[in-house]
Order: sequence, then structure tokens, then C-alpha cells
Amino acid sequence: MMEKNILLGHGSGGKLSNELIKNLFVKHFANPILSQQTDSAILAIDHQNITLTTDSYVVDPIFFPGGNIGKLAVCGTVNDLAVSGATPMYLSASFIIEEGFSISDLEQIVISMASEAKNAGVKIVTGDTKVVNRGQCDKVFINTSGVGVIDQKFLPISTGSRISVGDAVIINGTIADHGMTIMAARNFGSFKTNILSDCACLNHLIKEILTEGCDVKFMRDATRGGIGTVLSELASQNGIGIEIDESKVPVNKAVKGICELLGFDPFYVANEGKVVVVVDSKSAAKAIDIMKKNPLGKDAAIIGEVIDTHQGKAILKTSIGGKRIIDTLAGEQLPRIC
Repeated sequence: MMEKNILLGHGSGGKLSNELIKNLFVKHFANPILSQQTDSAILAIDHQNITLTTDSYVVDPIFFPGGNIGKLAVCGTVNDLAVSGATPMYLSASFIIEEGFSISDLEQIVISMASEAKNAGVKIVTGDTKVVNRGQCDKVFINTSGVGVIDQKFLPISTGSRISVGDAVIINGTIADHGMTIMAARNFGSFKTNILSDCACLNHLIKEILTEGCDVKFMRDATRGGIGTVLSELASQNGIGIEIDESKVPVNKAVKGICELLGFDPFYVANEGKVVVVVDSKSAAKAIDIMKKNPLGKDAAIIGEVIDTHQGKAILKTSIGGKRIIDTLAGEQLPRIC
């Protein structure tokens, strides 16, 4: 049964988000393309496969160690296209700005967007600007949409339909960096930590894996809800079993410390530069080697595999020797994370 009013948890990327999407948006917008519920819609136009995605960014604070809302907006949309197996090409950028917001801060955000787009090899080609009264928006919100092209052979990546028992599960680096950076910036004030957001465009790294012959069967960037939600949804939607070895999942020491101090599970903390990749076991070593040669994959690791038991469930083999189910995030760990 749906809630009567919107809660912060509806924006978590977890169970409440899924319920809202399924019982409201998909229900009324229903069509075969939307029903796939992948990071990017795949559109067949004039014998070419086009990918389309959109996202809105409301992160607080808007400037944080390792980035700002503008860099985040470009990276998030580029990554949603790239993890679908597509080559990102064009972005739109729309701004909702609160009256009184500093133009110099806005310019800093726009400059970082331009720089990140250039580095990613995409062009920002259209947009929109709205200004609202003081108090009707928190500084600035940004919406970006992205368009890319995708080769026919990469179409199954979005859904993971080719995944089979024995496939390896890979992450390109340490988890929970972005979420804990935002948490520290909000709560520790001027007290400085040595952690940075992992906010980055992953399209070049992903292209290297795809073009070097690795048999990639699934990719998803682990943003809201973290890798835990990605793994849980992947297992559930495809009816497969996944086992993850907690000791092999890379976590920055300082990030782990903040998680323990504040009571957060790093498996459910947002990332903005991490991709969960499922590859054929024969391609796993090659994929890791390719990743480690890229600065965005230097801490890449094989963290688990697809198994022939526990169908529909992701299982965590804990560091103390037990096992537990990796479930979808139930509530809202940290609102306005992206």
C-alpha cells in the first residue's frame, strides 16, 4: 500500500522509490520502452539505436570536496548512458535558480560543467533557465538529459539478460566515498576530513573494457542506494543468485571509520564514480587489468560471482564468516545526496 504523502525515502533509490515508480509513474506512463526500467531508454530510430536518459540534481551542499552540483550533473548523466553500453554524445542542462543566488557561484558551477563535458567528450547543446522567489528553491537545482548511440551487440547490457552462473562481479574501486563526503561536509563543518567524492565520468573507462573484448553482461552505476541496492535488484529482476565476499569489497579506511561512527552501512551509501560490472569469468582478469591501468579503476576488484543457489537473492559472505541477504535499501539513509 502506497503512502498518502511523499516521504524523503521516496527519493532514496530503494524500496519506497521503487514502489512510487511502479505504482504511480509506470502505471500511468506505461509503454514497452519504459517498462524496461533501465538507466537509459533505448530507442530504435531510423535503423539506429539511440539512448536517452534524464536526471535532476539537488545535492546539499552544492560545493563539496571533490566536486560540486554542476560536475555531478554532467558525470551522473554521462554515466547513466555509458553503463548502458552507449557512447554519450549530447547533454541538455536546465537550471532552477533561487532569487539572490550568487552569480559568481553559478559561473563556477557552469565552468565545472563545461570542463567535465569536454573531458568526457560530450557537448552541452541545449538548456533552460528558471528563477524562483527566495525560499522556493534551495540555491540551485539542475536537470540534465543525455543522448548517446549504442551498438546492437551491447543492447542486453542494460537488463543483464545474458548473465549466467559463474560470471564474476566487479567494482572499479572503493565504495561510499561520495555519500560520506557529503555527510561530512554537512555535519562536520570546518573540521576537515581526508575523503573526497568519487564524482567522475566513467565513459572512457567503460569504453576501454567494451572495446578490448571483455564479455560484459551487465553494468550499473551504484548511485542512490549504493552497491547493495544494485546487487539486490539485479538478482531479483533476473532470478539469479549472487554471492559477494565482504572482505574483497574495497572501502577507504577513513570512509569506513565515518560509516562506523555515524551508523551507516557502506553497501547502501551513494557513489558517483563507481560501476558494478558483471563479466564472463574468462574475461574477469582481463577486465581488472584494463581497469587498473586507468586512474578511475586503480582499486578495481572482483567482489563476487553469480551462483546456482539463492535464486533471486544477493548474499553477502561477511568478514566474520557468516552470510546475510543483501536487501534493497528500505528507507532514506541520506537525503539530497545527488
